[in-house]
Amino acid sequence: MDANTIAVIILLGSFFAMILLRVPIAYAVGLSTVFCLMYMGKPLTTIPQQLVKGMWSFSLMAVPFFITMGCLMGSGGISEKLVALANSAVGWMRGGLGMVNVVDSYFFGGISGSAAADTASLGSILIPMMVDQGYDADFSTALTIASSVEGILVPPSHNMVLYATAAGGISVGSLFMAGYIPGGVLALSLAVGTYIIAIKRNYPKGEKFSIKGLLKQLKTSIWALACILIVVVGVVMGLFTATESAAVAVIYSLFVAVYVYKGLNWKGVWNALNECVSTLSIVLILIATSTGFGYCLTLLHVPDIAARAIMSVSSNPIIIALLINLILLVLGMVMDMAPIILISTPILLPIAQSVGIDPITYGIMLMLNCGIGLLTPPVGSVLFIGSAVSKVPMEKVVKAMLPFYLCMIVALLLITFIPQITLWLPGLFM
Repeated sequence: MDANTIAVIILLGSFFAMILLRVPIAYAVGLSTVFCLMYMGKPLTTIPQQLVKGMWSFSLMAVPFFITMGCLMGSGGISEKLVALANSAVGWMRGGLGMVNVVDSYFFGGISGSAAADTASLGSILIPMMVDQGYDADFSTALTIASSVEGILVPPSHNMVLYATAAGGISVGSLFMAGYIPGGVLALSLAVGTYIIAIKRNYPKGEKFSIKGLLKQLKTSIWALACILIVVVGVVMGLFTATESAAVAVIYSLFVAVYVYKGLNWKGVWNALNECVSTLSIVLILIATSTGFGYCLTLLHVPDIAARAIMSVSSNPIIIALLINLILLVLGMVMDMAPIILISTPILLPIAQSVGIDPITYGIMLMLNCGIGLLTPPVGSVLFIGSAVSKVPMEKVVKAMLPFYLCMIVALLLITFIPQITLWLPGLFM
């Protein structure tokens, strides 16, 4: 066994061993990098150089702004307005509150950009409401966490900024535009699954549809929805960079949360900023340590080794695309979203491109795979949040998730094999 192979084993073996031992992911990434460089005899001054290099990116400045925007809007009374808007639009159907859950996550995801924030905020409102109207608690929880993944696909999403950086400068505006239709495909797939279950279990309908009620709720919610327009339209039309649009959106979010909806006072703003700093510190540490890890991967030619290994299984593009999805799904079961994006992109993106998958399509595939991973044991953070919010045991939630896993896989396959789903809007507007 040559020295290069041993170094790869040390790097990846120590990393996954620490993951299984529940070492915090940032420490696992950083320590495995240190072990590998020490074995290779490289100077340890390489590590701080790579940490700084990972943070030295103008586009990454958008990440703290998007996280701050999500914290302010999520704490500022936005959730209730969006629930009312979704209820006036689709609540009249069989299983109407389930449909509200799906549609509301699409709206709220465009504001928070986070499945965890979606589940914590909307779940605390919708799950008790659904249970009171006769829906099963495990079904209500499962639907809430499944629909929360729409928030990862619907822009603005700081995870898309991370992917754009890791992929080497892909247009953030194109990624933002690419997320809308896949988010709708996922929502439609979940809505079909919800309707079938609602018919089978005879879940109730909501109030009769009223165009007057819809317009009234739209008028109330337009302040929240305008935040999405500021970011997406500003970037697409070239008025702002992603970073500038995120900064403008933070100021707008502060104004709406404090002065329009009055869901936050200045003490609440301070608490939201504290939450933002906690989240941001985790993300930025991961970005820094993952850069060092990626340096080792490149130095050891791991992307080339992985490409040859996958291509040796089959030369069929369909099989390779399925293998890439399978790898990402498995990674999602044991790792959080940010490290998967930062570590796997340099390895798997070139393989995806070699079989004709566009980098933007791959980015949306990556987001959805990571989103499914957030809902799967043993490390599914959103699964734990949903269980905690609803007080339903995790085992029951996982069982209730089974039909929704199927719906999400269907959406994933459609996105993978019908590239127009992701590429049509970027091609039209960018």
